[in-house]
Amino acid sequence: MSDTTTRPYVHRITDDGIRWCENAIATVEPPTGTGALVREVFGLLRGVAPILRRYGISLADIFRAGDDLESVIRAAYLELSVKPQDWVRLAKLRPKLNGAQRDEVDAVLLEMVKTGTVHLAPDSNRKVLTDADHAAAIRVAGEDNHLVAIEES
Repeated sequence: MSDTTTRPYVHRITDDGIRWCENAIATVEPPTGTGALVREVFGLLRGVAPILRRYGISLADIFRAGDDLESVIRAAYLELSVKPQDWVRLAKLRPKLNGAQRDEVDAVLLEMVKTGTVHLAPDSNRKVLTDADHAAAIRVAGEDNHLVAIEES
């Protein structure tokens, strides 16, 4: 799934896309002219994918497990912010988190708030809030927060 209405483009693989990729691994060949290492990686994936499937693990789960969500959040924030401790809309931040689940993101953000390195705030101008802003808000103490600021660590 791709959102090309804004730049940078945001691409998110769907569950159907993950299934297609995992099925294609069994038959796809490395591109012509690739070196031995690439051919070995393709062979490794072809051998590992069915074993993982047998245990109910997808390749996507393995690649996502390597991401430290806090680091992903910080990197996305840095990309969006103009200066340190700049306020960034959660509606702009969430799509840049590699498809991380909302409840996981919220839990990490709230943990970061406890450390004092992250600040959440509502947008005081409710008239400018879009549907995306409302959907991306994180509710804390009965109040929807639409903005995040992260201190340098």
